[in-house]
Amino acid sequence: MITVSGLTKHYGKRLAVHDMSFDIAAGRVTGFVGPNGAGKSTTMRMMVGLTRPDSGEVRYHGTRYTELKNPARVVGSVLDARCMHPGRTARNHLRAAAALSGLPAQRAEEVLAEVGLETAAGQRAGGFSLGMRQRLALAGALLGNPEVLLLDEPSNGLDPDGIRWLRTYLSDFAQRGGTVFVSSHLIGELSMFADDLVVVGGGRLLAAESVESITARSETTVTVETPQPAELAAVLASQGVRASVSGNRLVLRGTSKAVVSQLAYDSGIRLVELTENSQSLEDSLLDLTRASTEFAAA
Repeated sequence: MITVSGLTKHYGKRLAVHDMSFDIAAGRVTGFVGPNGAGKSTTMRMMVGLTRPDSGEVRYHGTRYTELKNPARVVGSVLDARCMHPGRTARNHLRAAAALSGLPAQRAEEVLAEVGLETAAGQRAGGFSLGMRQRLALAGALLGNPEVLLLDEPSNGLDPDGIRWLRTYLSDFAQRGGTVFVSSHLIGELSMFADDLVVVGGGRLLAAESVESITARSETTVTVETPQPAELAAVLASQGVRASVSGNRLVLRGTSKAVVSQLAYDSGIRLVELTENSQSLEDSLLDLTRASTEFAAA
């Protein structure tokens, strides 16, 4: 659906984004992650024509954003949850946005209901909490029934119920064939519904893979407790499995719980405990981006 090719952007002497290239598939949720200063917001702004790249381009079904005949019907974006006049009611904000995009005024009522703000339609946006502004901004992105949702940190300010609602909404949008590209610092939350990840650091692309591929990079650790540690260590060594032994407990790498269980059973070795631990997605991403983190505590 979306092809990002060679995006580069300088601000004076500072290189914000360097030769960024990746694809975003339709029907999937793609997370956009990286440390502060990684170039995420600049990239997303270039994707919708708010920032002009020094080089490179972005195409939606082969067409540049600036050449789309009805951009609101193709891409709905939220890059700043404060993008509304504080003196306007939620309804009037959306009606104005609809008019600017040549969309029917009744879409305002429809999207307010879709994001759960119908009871606040007559309230001024200036009195909204950040979470309510996030919902209103998403409603604005939905006005044109777009094929793509491009969202920068949409869960900021949402309570737990709101975060769950957003997760479900974006997953359903993708399952209906839509394309979701969403940046977030809440990696644990993102791991619950993202299909793919684009990982950046220092303005450069570090990875563009499925969530499963990124988590599979980390090594699984198996912990075993047995009254026969020496015998089990010898059996594992014969199969090329490394073991760190401490008393009756062994810590193994490069194997799985199923393999260890079968080897122990075949050798008549009794196991008291057998657990398998994999590195979390958050840990995997921290490993990927550690070298490019600009702001880090000592």
